[in-house]
Amino acid sequence: MKKRINASLIVIAIALLMTNTANAQKLASEFLYKITLSIDTPFDIGKIPIGRRTIYPIKGGSFEGPKLKGKVRAFGADWILRLDSLTSKLDVRLLLETDDGQLISNSYSGIIYKKPDGTSYWRITPIFETSSKKYEWLNYLLGVGVGSFSDGGVTYNVFEIK
Repeated sequence: MKKRINASLIVIAIALLMTNTANAQKLASEFLYKITLSIDTPFDIGKIPIGRRTIYPIKGGSFEGPKLKGKVRAFGADWILRLDSLTSKLDVRLLLETDDGQLISNSYSGIIYKKPDGTSYWRITPIFETSSKKYEWLNYLLGVGVGSFSDGGVTYNVFEIK
């Protein structure tokens, strides 16, 4: 009887551990903002050993979400690296200015992959830096965004990973 109880307790303990591990593996997210960027005429650096480098200056834009909104300053660029005819790597730095005048540095890397069915897989991982007390919570989060082309630029829906 004692062996049966011990075996039952071990099975229950393993089941509880597996449940807690499964819950810990889930990612929760919350909509942070939608951002639209206007892009200026690119500078084509040309073929380099690892691909083709093109720099797309940011002319400006806007962002808006439940906790913050504002404009994208005409300062920054995407240093895109085209690896092949299907894949590009993004390397972007932006300067955001909230509607209450606070500055936020925003950088992100990402990937654009043209799938065989003609659609694109376009994802970014933004991070933020600010000295603003009101928005300091941005310093401690990681985001994920889904992008697409828009008239004269690009648009992303960005989510905070919880």
